[in-house]
Amino acid sequence: MERKIAMVTGATSGIGKACALILAKNGFNIIATGRRAERLDALKNEVPEGIEVLPLVFDVRDKESVFKLIENLPDNWKKIDVLLNNAGNAHGLDPIQTGSLDDWDAMMDINVKGLLYVSKAVIPGMTERKSGTIINIGSIAGKEVYPNGNVYCGSKHAVDAITKGMRIDLNPFGIKVIAIHPGLVETEFSVVRFKGDEEKADKVYQGFDPLLAQDIAEIVEFCVNRPAHVVLADIVVLPTAQASATIVNKNL
Repeated sequence: MERKIAMVTGATSGIGKACALILAKNGFNIIATGRRAERLDALKNEVPEGIEVLPLVFDVRDKESVFKLIENLPDNWKKIDVLLNNAGNAHGLDPIQTGSLDDWDAMMDINVKGLLYVSKAVIPGMTERKSGTIINIGSIAGKEVYPNGNVYCGSKHAVDAITKGMRIDLNPFGIKVIAIHPGLVETEFSVVRFKGDEEKADKVYQGFDPLLAQDIAEIVEFCVNRPAHVVLADIVVLPTAQASATIVNKNL
């Protein structure tokens, strides 16, 4: 029996890695992408026996690498059934007037353009086959704006809008398009946002139980296992302690 194939971007850690592993447990062969080759290679030792992992080392911002590697996949890896656009980041938490241009470029290039590049490379195969599932990992920041979130929120609002546009444009082809918008998830996210300041990053998750990468992976698992006529189009998931992007009960 031919196994289905899932491509997961940003599969080296956090949500991406958890999703790659749970999809592997559900019988998918995995195309795992990311910038850290050693972490992608390590995935091969964590998946169930019989599951294949194809590591693709690239930065989603690098348009030429994205298209070169995806368009030249081995024939037995070309039929991608599930695309999980997970690669994304937040850089800095500054008011608009003092924000870093480099931070802005990184967020827009990875969160928006990177998602578009990978999708553009994968979608033609899905439209040709008239089947497939695309899952875009957004954020609560794509549903509301919070102080000092400005450009990051803008990038995630773009993910929300692009996902809705994809769903409309790909509707004639029977392709499922799903957005998952998490609130606070304890991953490397805050370490990156605070430029490696682990003490500051740890404080983000103190005093309450945040979501875990596995929580998001289990939602992905549920989505891909729905019947053909069912699509969970737009999902917002928060830890119980969180009511909005800025309201978190740290006394629970």
